[in-house]
Amino acid sequence: MLEHVELFFKSIFIDNMVFATFLGMCSYLAVSKKVSTAVGLGAAVIFVLAVTVPMNWLLDQYLLRDGALAWLGPEYADYNLSFLSFILFIATIATMVQLVEIVVEKFSPSLYNSLGIFLPLIAVNCAILGGSLFMQSRDIQTLGLAFNYGISSGIGWFLAILAIAAIREKIRYSNVPAPLRGLGITFIITGLMAIGFMSFGGMLTGGDDAPKKDAKETAQKAQDKEVKNEIDENSVSYNNALNK
Repeated sequence: MLEHVELFFKSIFIDNMVFATFLGMCSYLAVSKKVSTAVGLGAAVIFVLAVTVPMNWLLDQYLLRDGALAWLGPEYADYNLSFLSFILFIATIATMVQLVEIVVEKFSPSLYNSLGIFLPLIAVNCAILGGSLFMQSRDIQTLGLAFNYGISSGIGWFLAILAIAAIREKIRYSNVPAPLRGLGITFIITGLMAIGFMSFGGMLTGGDDAPKKDAKETAQKAQDKEVKNEIDENSVSYNNALNK
């Protein structure tokens, strides 16, 4: 349970897709002019990540990685299909995005029209593919953790685009210098928000580092004391030999 909680908060705040790795910036910048549009796209990203990351985890575990085909028989144990990862991951993502596009067009035509070309472009959104590739590189162990990582990564991206959309709606009425209006001030705000999110870096690790540091210092002091005692004993033995 603790592992799930740690992964959830770490994926949202510490390893945020936008502020830590700057993935999905095209949609982040283009669809963040209005909060309502940002909410719709953010929800779509959460859904796509929540579905594609576990599906790609299954593909990686039982088809792609070295020895994954052992369940077919011992003669397939040496096969390695990892070179197909990009193709299969993108195919899975494209399928889910088509499903999302059909659902949004059916139930919310206004949102579908406001998102425009950026809804089908989720299929090539590097944040979506990055979620599956990070899952693979970090060697997430269980399907539940993969599902957790997909949802939490999507929530992190959702919070990022929601925050910048709310700020951009407010600064529309601010006296922003002419050269910085539009994407200029948006990039500056994004950089400042990324710096702010860096402060979460010690949220889950600060408590673990302190005991390790104390234990290391204690061991070093004990070693220094042992060396000092040995030196003192040798000095006493040398002086006794000289006196004799």
